[in-house]
Amino acid sequence: MTTERASGRPPAPVPAYAEIAASLRDRIVSGEFKPGDRLPIEPELSAEHGVSRSTVREALRLLTSQNLVTTTRGVAGGSFVVCPRPDQITEYLATSLNLLTLDTRITVDQLLEIRELLEVPAAGMAAARGDEAGRAELRGSLFDPSALDPAEIFAPNRHFHTVLLKMAGNPFLEVVTQPVFRVLNERFLRENAPSRFWYGVDHDHREILSRIDAADEAGAREACHAHLENLRETYTTIDRTRLAED
Repeated sequence: MTTERASGRPPAPVPAYAEIAASLRDRIVSGEFKPGDRLPIEPELSAEHGVSRSTVREALRLLTSQNLVTTTRGVAGGSFVVCPRPDQITEYLATSLNLLTLDTRITVDQLLEIRELLEVPAAGMAAARGDEAGRAELRGSLFDPSALDPAEIFAPNRHFHTVLLKMAGNPFLEVVTQPVFRVLNERFLRENAPSRFWYGVDHDHREILSRIDAADEAGAREACHAHLENLRETYTTIDRTRLAED
């Protein structure tokens, strides 16, 4: 039963500009308007939907904020469908996942499970497909926990996993995995992980790298799986503390 039905209140009406934006979004997603296509001009959209041009402009501003269209001025101007960059998709997914974790609709265990489903196979693919340049970059992201404070460790730790995903050779894998990794690390680890935690991370990273250096697909998957299992205790402890404080 929804909140509206339980309270007896009808759902709030959807603003006209939001309805128009939803209609245009559906037409873009369905392929009626493709990347680079120019949308109908404001007077046409105004007449089509029976609203003012200011309402149409508000709808276009909403689509612009969602990185679906871009608007230019001038004789050749108008509103055009954009092709979102991978980093924009990653940013949107990371923001959405962060919001979901605020009210515990998505748990640390669920995030770790998603990460395992994606990153463990990626480690095997990196062992099979990675080249020497990728292995060198992965090697360069290793860190000495005794030489860095936690604030400095966060960046190379993130870079290790970014390079690992890149070496898998599937750009879409990087797009969908990075948000999960970012939320886990930025929300739970950045300020909360004990210093001893990073010694274990360093050990695991070196083990993963050794398997990738040997082009050992099964071994790389095994090492990555072990790494994620080693992370679980720290993540869940931090999460329990966070929930108790809330």
